[in-house]
Amino acid sequence: FRPLGLGYANLGALLMSMALPYDSDEGRDMAGAITALMCGEAYAQSARIAEKLGPFAGYAVNREPMLEVIRMHRDAVRGIKPEHVQSELFLAAQGSWDEALELGEKHGYKNSQVTVLAPTGTIGFMMDCDTTGIEPDLACVKYKKLVGGGVIKIVNNTVPQALMKLGYTPEQTSEIVSYIDKNGKVEGAPHFHAEHLAVFDCSLAPAGGGRSIAWTGHVKMMAAAQPFLSGAISKTINMPEE
Repeated sequence: FRPLGLGYANLGALLMSMALPYDSDEGRDMAGAITALMCGEAYAQSARIAEKLGPFAGYAVNREPMLEVIRMHRDAVRGIKPEHVQSELFLAAQGSWDEALELGEKHGYKNSQVTVLAPTGTIGFMMDCDTTGIEPDLACVKYKKLVGGGVIKIVNNTVPQALMKLGYTPEQTSEIVSYIDKNGKVEGAPHFHAEHLAVFDCSLAPAGGGRSIAWTGHVKMMAAAQPFLSGAISKTINMPEE
């Protein structure tokens, strides 16, 4: 069946850099469109390979159910609101599934399954990602133990980019980042507007209490991506104890 496991890392940082809250319809539609394009293009390419090399060994007996799965993936794109996504991205996602089905009906597919969302922990950090897999950032400030002893604080590298996207000046951005570095949270920072708080919500509340992404936000993000995945999602859903 030749299954593949294509996926991505750094989705949470991407959304923050675009000033899109992770727990928002806009953030979820962006994630859905990206996942749809990745999966649709993968199946389209798999069909192109099948044209030259033939489909996977088990394809013939599974042809009709397989094509029906592709149609279901394609139909799921209708659930994405185009106004929440750049038009080029939305049209590319839509077009990739049209092509995946058209080519598959002619040639079959070299791969039965193509996508899955893995944790991407080690490789994500090697790629200098702020976030892993489909996860949002764990916290705006993280602590890293040093080999020789001691600890350093690291402010999420995406925070300044998000602040600039929201219209803060370089000077204001610098002051806000300094405040985050000192206090571990963006709430109460100088120049910062309360309506932008959701953009910087993370999985964990800051030390001493504060905002974090609701558990429903984690589940809804999985629901946005799952219709465009062949396999499962590795995801932590942070929930209050009660």
